[in-house]
Formats: sequence, structure tokens, C-alpha cells
Amino acid sequence: MKKQVPFLYTSLLYICAFFLFLEWIYPVNQIGEVTNLAVFIVYTLFCFVISMLHVKWWFSVPLKGIGMLVIIDALYMPGALFGKQWLDYLMKQISYNGNALFSQHWYELTPMFRSVLFLLLIWMLSYLLYYWFIVMKRVFVFVLLSFIYLSVLDTFTVYDADAAIVRTFIVSFAALGMSNFYKIIDQESIRFSWVKKAPVWVVPLVSVTLLATFVGYAAPKFDPQWPDPVPFIRSAAENAGGPGSGPTIQKVGYGTDDSQLGGSFVQDYTPVFQAASMDEHYWRVETKDIYTGKGWEKSNDPVYEPQHNGSISLETFADRVETEELQTIIDFQSDAAMEKLVYPYGIRQVETDEDTELLLDTAFGEIRTEQGGEAVHLDQYTLTYEKPSFAIDKLREVSGANGDLPEKTRARYTQLPTSLPDRVGELAAEITAQDDNRYDRAQSIESYFGQNGFTYQIKNVPVPEEDQDYVDQFLFDSQVGYCDNYSTSMTVMLRSLDIPARWVKGFSSGEVIQRGDSPEDYDVYEVTNANAHSWVEVYFPGSGWVPFEPTQGFSNLAEFHMNLDESGQDDTLETPETEDPEQESERSPEEEAASDSTSQDDSSGADGFEWNWWYVLASSSLVAVIAFIVYRLRFRWMTVFLFRKLQRTRDAKTYQDAYHYLLKALAHYGMPKYPDQTLREFSERIDSRYNTGAMKQLTSNYERILYKNEPFSPEQAEELPHVWKQLMQQITA
Repeated sequence: MKKQVPFLYTSLLYICAFFLFLEWIYPVNQIGEVTNLAVFIVYTLFCFVISMLHVKWWFSVPLKGIGMLVIIDALYMPGALFGKQWLDYLMKQISYNGNALFSQHWYELTPMFRSVLFLLLIWMLSYLLYYWFIVMKRVFVFVLLSFIYLSVLDTFTVYDADAAIVRTFIVSFAALGMSNFYKIIDQESIRFSWVKKAPVWVVPLVSVTLLATFVGYAAPKFDPQWPDPVPFIRSAAENAGGPGSGPTIQKVGYGTDDSQLGGSFVQDYTPVFQAASMDEHYWRVETKDIYTGKGWEKSNDPVYEPQHNGSISLETFADRVETEELQTIIDFQSDAAMEKLVYPYGIRQVETDEDTELLLDTAFGEIRTEQGGEAVHLDQYTLTYEKPSFAIDKLREVSGANGDLPEKTRARYTQLPTSLPDRVGELAAEITAQDDNRYDRAQSIESYFGQNGFTYQIKNVPVPEEDQDYVDQFLFDSQVGYCDNYSTSMTVMLRSLDIPARWVKGFSSGEVIQRGDSPEDYDVYEVTNANAHSWVEVYFPGSGWVPFEPTQGFSNLAEFHMNLDESGQDDTLETPETEDPEQESERSPEEEAASDSTSQDDSSGADGFEWNWWYVLASSSLVAVIAFIVYRLRFRWMTVFLFRKLQRTRDAKTYQDAYHYLLKALAHYGMPKYPDQTLREFSERIDSRYNTGAMKQLTSNYERILYKNEPFSPEQAEELPHVWKQLMQQITA
């Protein structure tokens, strides 16, 4: 029978295991993207202490789980713990990362999910090392693995493991000595209690370990026999061979050099700024006008003009365009510096607490911020802007190509390289053959990509060869890419038709992280690196530069309207504010209860107070139960409501509302649309999940309405409501 080893010495052995494990964690700070390493070290200590104290599993598991929850909440989660915003964000993370795992897109896992995996690994290893070191006393395997791990990192990464190997040597020999000492005690059944209680045996162990360490450190060593591989690996990773040497994989985000477009991206959801705004819109930064065949450049160096008193004299649209004056507040993250303003269309005024000079380059729409002649970035500023709404009927009054701009300006925005293959222009002419005005031609090219098998993706995107045109490759060879591919291709095709167009850079609207309490309140949008975006502006005489959005899965954030002469036509284009039963049902239990309680208290006398109190309680409970049932069944009765509305009001706005509610129902039942997923990809995923073709049919008609403004045929108007209803019933079953 084995002797019971004193707790003091098992604790010393386990402490050695803890310090050895720390040597595995330290390099993560340099070779990975961990910015809160101290938090993970604290959690490691927490797990090791719990294991060392022999805490029962039914108590240690909840303890370690709570510790993990506290760390994840502090590092990543928005809102109050277990609040609605907190839970919504958690479900979104689970859904997105689950899909990335099953599709084996490891590089798309979010930082929060990777942190959870790291914490789980620490949790499991704290128990595994306890089993190896204390129960089995097999220390050598982990010691050997530690030396191999550090040696590989020291050789093939930027991590310098010299000091780590020395520390590991000292701790390992101490652990091996103690482990073997206790094995001898157990095997030989030594009965001398002083051997286990007195620290006499520690002195020779520590002395020999320190002597061996000193001798090994001071002894002469051979120089490296092979060159350091790290520079080569880093060079290869950064594609040091220059453009055209092979595809690169970069992190998505706003960049300044667009001369060589193409290649894959890794999604990055690092926040850049938050914006308090009444509506979603593009965040514009600058434009570029010279297409080289490989990317975009500016035709001349920027010429900056000082702007006085925060007033911005940038005009992108004409005075006759309808506008609405709004404000937005921009709040940049501390580590997301931009020495340019991000702004919505119609910017008029900038207010900031900092003493900053604003410089505008009217040619490219770039607004720089300087202090004392040096470029700086603003942490926070308020923008006043005139949000435009473009009249489609006015835009359609402009015919195709004409001399609506001065010759020099027109040539600048219709410029194309002589090396552009002819088939690009021939394709543009074929797409717009049936259109007789500029707006419809732009719309036809904008919607072309969604109808001809093009796919939005950020991985496995090719880089053009030396003799290959970027647009030509996308249109005729790969047909896969992201916003730069789509926006550049549309701009070039419009220019081939002699229509002035330019390429615009900035950010899409971002994601709402906090809703205003009323329609008059601001929503808070969070804009991340993943929202870096490019789109197209087309020039219309009398209206100015009008945004278009060709990228698959993205909607044009500009506002358009039609001036209708017939009375009553506008009524069908808006949903009354009272048609949001879900929102009402969420509020009704407390409001109804409070209302009933007030009325009962007012009408009751002193003699009947007790009876009325129970009556109010019963009534309130009944109202709460009914409201809860209504809320739980909201998707079912909303299906009936919207189905009847679709049959009664067969217009585009009602169909779009129904389609958006379908997306909402899918997200509620665990099938959300991911940020980097196109509608076509999403519809294929839904049809595969429910073994139907309904989602593809509904999405195709939705895109036709969105991009082509095509009305329903009588057959479609009769069929689509039933298709929509059947799919909703499958989802909510």
C-alpha cells in the first residue's frame, strides 16, 4: 500500500507544475494576438489553486466556470451580465463561431471564442497536470514536452526562449528530484518520519540543480550551425517578393494604398469608432479617380484648403436635391487613429473640443486634421450634415453619355487605361442595351453581379497576373471577390460607356449596439475594421454625385424617392407605426399591470382594500400570462398578419417588410445571416436546412425589387405570399 505523501510536498510539486505551465503561456503574448495575458495568468493561478486544495468536482467545476464567465464578460461582453444585449451578443457569437467551426474556417473565429477555447485549455490542463505530477508522479513527459515546445518557438518564431529554457531547467530538475524521492519512499516503504517531515533532503537537491544551471550557463557553446529561419519565414508571410509574387492574406480594414488590389483577407471585428446617429449611412473618407489596371491612384497630389470655424465647403450634390438636417457624434477607439475625418454625405459643420485645423481637398473629398502643421487624429467630434434624398424621376431625365461636365473634368472621371481589354466595354454595352437613360444604365450594371453567379467572399481571392487586368479577371475569370472587386468593376464599366464615375472609400454603417428609446433618439452604431468598404458614385447633371452599391449582400445606404403625381400612392409605401405588435407585447405586461393597479387603488375604499388588492394581483397575473403567450407565439400570429397583408397589398414595400421579418424569424430560431455572407449564400444555407427552394425564390424576387425596381407579375403576386407563409410555418413549427 502506498504511503500518504504530506500535503506540503505535494503542493511544492504542483507549484513546480504551475511554473512550468506558465512557460507555455508566456510566448502567446508575442506569437499570437493576446493583449490581456495577465488575465489568463490569473485564471491559470485560480485553476491551479482549486486543484491543489483538492476541491470536490461538484464545487470546483462551477467555480472555474464562474471564473471563466467573469473574464469573458469583462473583456468582450456588452451591457449588463445576462441582460438582453448581453444575451443577444452571446447568441450571435455562438452562431457565428459554430458555423465557422463546422465549415472549417478557423481563421474566422472571433477573439472572444478563441479566448474561451484558451480558458478551457487552461482549465483542463490544470487538472491534467495535477494527475501527472501528484497522482502518477510522471513528471518527465511534461518536462520533455516543455523543452521541445520552447526550442521550436525559439527557432522558428520571434520568441527569445533563452531565459525561459533556464527557468524551465531549474524548475524541471526540482520537480524531477521531488517526484523520484517520493517514488523511492513509496517503493521502499521507508518508515523514518523525519525524512518526510524535515527539509534536509531539499538542500542537496537545490544545490545540485543550481550548480548544474551555473555550469551549463557559463560553459562555452557552439555557434548556430544553420541561419536563423525567422527572417525567411517573416519575409514569406509578408510577401516580400513584391506585387505579383503570389496571393497575400491580410487583415480587413481601412488602408491607404490601393494601387495593387486583390488577394484574400482575414476578417477583423476590432472596433474603429462608434457613432450616435438617427439613421444608417455611408461613412465617407475619400475618392480616387485613376484606374491603372491593377488598382486606384489619384491623378494629382491633394491640395488642401483651410476650413474656417468648423464649416466644411464640400459639395457632392446639387442644391435642388431634397435634404434633411441631422447631427451625428463620432467617438473613435483609443487605438484606432485616423488623421482624416469620416463623415456622412452632406457634411456642413464639424464641432470638436480640440483646437484642430481642418483641411479640405475638394478634388478627392479628403478632410485632414492638423495641429501646428502636424497631422493628428480626433478622438471625438460632432458633425452636422444635410442628408440627401435623390429623386429617381429627376435622375432618369439624364440621358446616357453627354458633355455635362467640363472636358477636363469629364476626361478625368471617364479615364481608362489603354490596356483595358475590349470585352469589358462590350459587356457593359450588352448589359445596358435596353436602357435609355443614365440612371437605368447604372442600375443595370449595379444589379448585374447579383444575377450572373458572382460570389462575395474574402478568402481564396486571386491577385491579377502581371499581364492581367484586375477588372477583366473578376468579370470573366474568377467572379469571386469583395467590395473592391465589385465597386471597381462597376466604375470601369460605366466609364467604358462614357459615363462619369468615381471610386469611393470609407466604411459601411456598422452594427447597432444600442437603440434609442424613441424614433427621435439616437441609435449607437459600432463600426469595426470589417466595415471598411468601397462603393461607386455616378455623376448626374442637376443632382451631383449619386452613390451606387454593386457589392453582393450590401444595400445602398443612400436615400431615393419617386415624385408621384397620383394622390394616395405614397400611403402604400409606409407601414403605420402601430404595426409592431411584438414591441407592444414586450411592454404590455408591466404597463397593463401598472394601469390596472392604479385604477383599482383609486376606486377602492378602506373597507375593501384587501379584496381589491387580490383582485389587482389576479388581474395583473392574467394579463401577464396572456401577454407572455402572445409574445411567445408572436412569430406565428405575425405570419398570419403579414400573409393577409401580402395578399391584400401587393406592393414592393410590403414584400420587403415580409422578407425582413423572415430574416428576423430565422435569426431568432438560430439561423442568422452572418456579416460576410451574401443573400444568395444565405438562401442556399436556409434551403439546405429546411429541404426547400422557397428561400432562393423569395431572395431572388427581393433582389429584383431592390436592384431593378421591377414590379410583380400577377402570377408572382399570387404565388409569393403562399411561398413565404409555408417557409415561415416550417421555421416556427
